[in-house]
Amino acid sequence: MKNILTTYEAASGKAINLQKSEMYCSRNTPTDYKKHLANILRVRQVLGTRKYLVFPSIIGRSKKATLKFVNDRIWNRINTWSSRCLSQAGREILIKSVLQSIPSYVISIFLLPVTLLNEIKKMLNSFWWGQNSTNSRGMHWLSWEPLSVPKIFGGMGFKNLKAFNMAMIGKQAWKLISNQDSLITRLLKVRYFPHSVWRNLWSVREVVNRGLR
Repeated sequence: MKNILTTYEAASGKAINLQKSEMYCSRNTPTDYKKHLANILRVRQVLGTRKYLVFPSIIGRSKKATLKFVNDRIWNRINTWSSRCLSQAGREILIKSVLQSIPSYVISIFLLPVTLLNEIKKMLNSFWWGQNSTNSRGMHWLSWEPLSVPKIFGGMGFKNLKAFNMAMIGKQAWKLISNQDSLITRLLKVRYFPHSVWRNLWSVREVVNRGLR
């Protein structure tokens, strides 16, 4: 691995920042091996609790538990605004420009559980109908689905999170289908689905088929 990194540096002209690099080993790895590998690569050992590109370094079987940080970020951002006097137009701008953009990166990679999407929709809907006071939730005149209809059809133009999630995953699936000779496609196929298809990709097959061009 060290030789591969050295070759990459010589070919690309980019140096690996070892001070920001980390190494994680499974529980079955002997302690002496861990120390020896860390000394050879000159990187730190970690327990897998850090984050990289907002994601936890270790992703378990429960996607809801792993991706709960998305809900927490949205909720924390809403709480910072709840005490401010926001007009309805201000709430619309904040939802469209800030709150809906928080899960965009995660949505483009994972097919989010329905329960997680419902919690996000509930928070956004509460913020939209909420009063200026933090002690009042306001009257919810409509659910999120009618609000996500385009304005020309009577809605507010908010994102349909489930449809957006399916579209982003479908975009990734289309890249893999249309460019099967690319390095990333061959790498992902050999590593993760050599004899089958990712469940995420399989779940958006109808979306891709309807939009094939």
